[in-house]
Amino acid sequence: MSVAFVKEESAETASETQLPDRLVSPHLNLLTETGLKLLETQLAQAREAYAAANVLEEVNERRRQTAGPLRDMRYLGERLGTAQVVPAPASTDVVAFGSTVRFEREDGRVQTYRIVGEDEADPKAGSVSYVSPVASALMGRAVGDLVNLGDEELEIIGIS
Repeated sequence: MSVAFVKEESAETASETQLPDRLVSPHLNLLTETGLKLLETQLAQAREAYAAANVLEEVNERRRQTAGPLRDMRYLGERLGTAQVVPAPASTDVVAFGSTVRFEREDGRVQTYRIVGEDEADPKAGSVSYVSPVASALMGRAVGDLVNLGDEELEIIGIS
């Protein structure tokens, strides 16, 4: 529709109010209990932001301010609808979804990551997605195992 038929300032303003959907991963939507709560909290925050922006009187500003929360609400609603909560691992014998694994790199650096769902992964905070290369290489392995990751070798030194 041409912007001549709507109360928009310009085509640029119109494009700011129609954000593309967030990409949804083709992988299973596995989550920990914490990850499920995180998605629920994010959805509640998006709904609050949408409600707050929806009371703005100026039409163009209201559309700009509601675009992000609307997109997030669609994404989070879909992710919650497909969420599969995985219980905490019953054993620390091998690395599994939800495990925290500590490993040593060839250069002596020791790193610790918890293996979680894609939407809850935050490498800076110590969690990686179960579909990440490092998690994929570590899953199913035990303490003492040497794991090849590209041209590097990792040694698992702890699982909790």
